[in-house]
Amino acid sequence: MLKLMLACCKVYISESRNRAALDSIEQAARLFPQATIVNKFEDETYNRVGYTLVSKLTPEPSSGLCPLKSTVFAMVKAAFEAINLEFHYGSHPRLGVVDHICFHPLGCTSMDQTAGIAKSLAADIGSTLQVPTFLYGAAHEEGRKTRFNQTRFKERASLLSEQTPWVDNYNVPVYSADIAAVRRIVKRVSGRGKGLPCVQAMALAHGHGVIEVACNLLEPTRVGGDLVQLQVERVANRRGFGCGEGLLHRFFLRKK
Repeated sequence: MLKLMLACCKVYISESRNRAALDSIEQAARLFPQATIVNKFEDETYNRVGYTLVSKLTPEPSSGLCPLKSTVFAMVKAAFEAINLEFHYGSHPRLGVVDHICFHPLGCTSMDQTAGIAKSLAADIGSTLQVPTFLYGAAHEEGRKTRFNQTRFKERASLLSEQTPWVDNYNVPVYSADIAAVRRIVKRVSGRGKGLPCVQAMALAHGHGVIEVACNLLEPTRVGGDLVQLQVERVANRRGFGCGEGLLHRFFLRKK
């Protein structure tokens, strides 16, 4: 019995208000029907959109034609052509027009295979589009970790990574305008601050009087959004802040 080889790619682009630009990006993706956009998440406050794509892979996806890589490249090219950051405003940190591209192995696909796709895509973006790219995680030779405050932002830069088998994103709104106070909450939530294991967290302003505790759940079956919600509420309430219900950013498969 043949084992199914699949890969997922999440593409984050610094735009959500320009409908013509988003239409152009999505039209570019439709030219490659083998790769499907299974989810689209827009945040107008951050002025950022995230696309989740899934595709079947060949045994050696990085060595030849790869529909997933071709689709993402076409979307990146369309984004650069349609978006001008001189007119962009949003509260989410960004590296450039294309902010972040990450690959995740699904099925029987290995981490090395998706890392190979990330490296190949980065090479194509650099050579064909003349845009700098930054590799980290399994796609980097030394497994380098990248933090936004260690990276010089560029107008058209792309950040590519190949990380864990799957990452969920869970954001909890805290009703406060005190970014320093919410950052202290973040420390009690993230694994780095001896909070919840397998959780990365940061504080991001999300409109007037609201700051989100934005979390990456590196092992969502071990620590899910429910535990994050409880921890944020517990720590925030001790400091006199109210919280809203968190939002889980997870793709869902649907028919074309």
